[in-house]
Amino acid sequence: MPEIAKPSLLFVCVHNAGRSQMAAAFLTHLAGDRVQVRSAGSAPADTVNPAVVDALAEVGIDISAEVPKVLTVDAVQASDVVITMGCGETCPVFPGTRYLDWQLTDPAGQDIDAIRPIRDEIEQYVRGLISELIGDVTVRSAG
Repeated sequence: MPEIAKPSLLFVCVHNAGRSQMAAAFLTHLAGDRVQVRSAGSAPADTVNPAVVDALAEVGIDISAEVPKVLTVDAVQASDVVITMGCGETCPVFPGTRYLDWQLTDPAGQDIDAIRPIRDEIEQYVRGLISELIGDVTVRSAG
């Protein structure tokens, strides 16, 4: 039986410090090794938003060691699906790559109470993506 290639996904936001980090963390946590996950920013921050780290810790996901990464053409070209979250026109577009744009509130400068609903919305988007891409809705619990 031939091995089925894992879908490769790239989450992109401006600073790679909030939304894209949460989405990548949820996808990795819920889908495990059934997908390849990357995240990047068009203008990456120095660190991941501490309130985002805390919000994910509340649901059992540790991203405290993550570091924002710069968006590269190679990362986009290596991805089957690119999910943008407010990076606008800065994300390069290539034929053969599927693009989704998730309209999400930017958690920058927000406290944890404001970030929780963003976190929960991202989790729902990611669960839908998993169901669509790998057809398995029996994903692990996020917390």
